[in-house]
Amino acid sequence: MASALMPTYRPAGTAFSSGAGASLFDAEGREWIDLLSGLGVTVLGHSHPRWVAAVQEQAAHLVHTSNLYPQAPAEEVAERLCDLTGMDSVFFSNSGTEAVECALKLARKAAGQRRPQAPTHFLAIEGSFHGRSLGSLSVTSNPGYRIPFAPTLKAHFVERDSLRDLEQAFAQGSPAALIVEPIQGEGGLHVLEGSFLRRARELCDQTGTVLISDEVQCGLGRSGPFLAYAEAGVLPDVVTLAKPLAGGLSVGATLACADLSSTFQPGDHGSTFGGGPLVMTAARVVLDELTHGGLLEELTPKAEYLTAGLDDLVGRHDAATERRGRHWMQGLVLPGQAVAAQQGLADRGFLAGTAAGDVLRFLPPYVLTHEQLERALAALDETLTALPQPQALPSIP
Repeated sequence: MASALMPTYRPAGTAFSSGAGASLFDAEGREWIDLLSGLGVTVLGHSHPRWVAAVQEQAAHLVHTSNLYPQAPAEEVAERLCDLTGMDSVFFSNSGTEAVECALKLARKAAGQRRPQAPTHFLAIEGSFHGRSLGSLSVTSNPGYRIPFAPTLKAHFVERDSLRDLEQAFAQGSPAALIVEPIQGEGGLHVLEGSFLRRARELCDQTGTVLISDEVQCGLGRSGPFLAYAEAGVLPDVVTLAKPLAGGLSVGATLACADLSSTFQPGDHGSTFGGGPLVMTAARVVLDELTHGGLLEELTPKAEYLTAGLDDLVGRHDAATERRGRHWMQGLVLPGQAVAAQQGLADRGFLAGTAAGDVLRFLPPYVLTHEQLERALAALDETLTALPQPQALPSIP
């Protein structure tokens, strides 16, 4: 019998029935070590005891009232996010795509308030991925994603890390916003250079352009600092967060600086489910574990070990040409063999992802143990050894 689900995914075939920590299990009890955390979501792993207890307790009291009424848990989480990021206000939605959509609307309105004949177009970066709604899709560079749904919003894509291209784009007309991912996820784990991000900040300041940092995948400590943009030593005007924020429940957050906090007025934007008490209770536990629980500090030595292990594999396997990413968001470039390596790891009981066709991607849960990490690197070594060796090019007489 055919599935009633729309065919928008190609499921791998394994249906998981339970999880604990960084492990997932099927109905027969076979274990896989999760190195993808549900596309960067389950940073506390699966069935985290404190997370489960808090969600169960909240579900027994109150799940939903809508934003027509005050939401105390949302107020608390918003204040904590502002304290951790230097931002001033937060809008909660249900996903990263919605967080980006909110950011684009905010930028459009802010542009209209700041400048006569306000610009309506956006700048984004080659290799970017910002979501699947028409707005977020408009600033996603892959034409294969955009063309079937054209026309989208007007956007121009700047060459990654090219100061010249960035400056030329601003010279041709200041946009409503420039949106960047400090580390591109779907685009292949490229880390944007600090000099590029700092110049972006300067150009936005000079022109009144809103600078949006999309940290749906790279934020909340996955790249090292709480915000990935902090590596450049400057702050954006707007930040989008989502994937790991509620540890597995659906959430998006759009954070705005003080200058933009009063841009939206009642009726300008909304969300029926965003910021509900159940999801915010889960987010509170995640923030507790990341900060007071010391999870981010514990992550640093494991991230250093992962970096060294991947570098070692690049040096010993011809199939791996480059390590990309930073901290707990990394991958190997395996030209033509990323999917085969992903399957080879799965056959050995380890789940990884792919990005941009040739990149084997790792987004492990933060609770992955050092012993599990050692096993994962050993399994990756075996997997790369088993891949067909790249064919040498014939010599030219």
